[in-house]
Amino acid sequence: MLPSSTVENYLKAIYLGEAQLGEGQRLVPMGQLAAALGVAPGTATTMVKTLAESGLVEYEPYNGVRLSAAGEKLAALVLRRHRLIELFLVRVMGLGWDEVHDEAEQLEHVVSDRLIERIDDMLGRPEVDPHGDPIPTADGQIARHESATLLTCPMRQRVTVTRVTDQDAAFLRFIEQHHLMPGEDVEVEARDEVSDSVRLKGRANQRITIGTRAASKVRVSGSDTSSRG
Repeated sequence: MLPSSTVENYLKAIYLGEAQLGEGQRLVPMGQLAAALGVAPGTATTMVKTLAESGLVEYEPYNGVRLSAAGEKLAALVLRRHRLIELFLVRVMGLGWDEVHDEAEQLEHVVSDRLIERIDDMLGRPEVDPHGDPIPTADGQIARHESATLLTCPMRQRVTVTRVTDQDAAFLRFIEQHHLMPGEDVEVEARDEVSDSVRLKGRANQRITIGTRAASKVRVSGSDTSSRG
């Protein structure tokens, strides 16, 4: 029997939180986890203790939490369902990439493994979802690729957008309007700390200026990008 939707949501949130940890960090802070799930810190702590008793996480009071090997595999399979559903909704159902996140949040807990495997086969065993997020394999493995963001990639060199890490619908529409979706080529012309902005040359040499926060959420690849994504 599959874990409950609450368990799956916690495991997925911890998995995604671990991916955002800086160098030298090993635990997701409880406050960060609670905020990601929209619950009170006390509620998150109670649930994490239950997950620790089940062997799905390692919990250190006052420090934070991380997934165990078993918890990491379960979290990866939840992400697999979520990302394959998103891609199915875009490619087959014709929904916009800004519409599918919330739908997938609901469906990921109810679809069977058999249906997910059929969807995977139907879509041609894709490696990424509509936002460029990697799709874990059926055994919970996830590919790691070299990438940087528009804040860290080399300037004045053509790079290709590979991933957009913010699933907010308004942000995705902003990205689409500026032709910064995965697959688009772009060049960083300037970064201005004073104005908190990044100037880009995009499709048909169109000049685009976006904020540094937005730029940090757009991952790119190219011959000289080297950050682990």
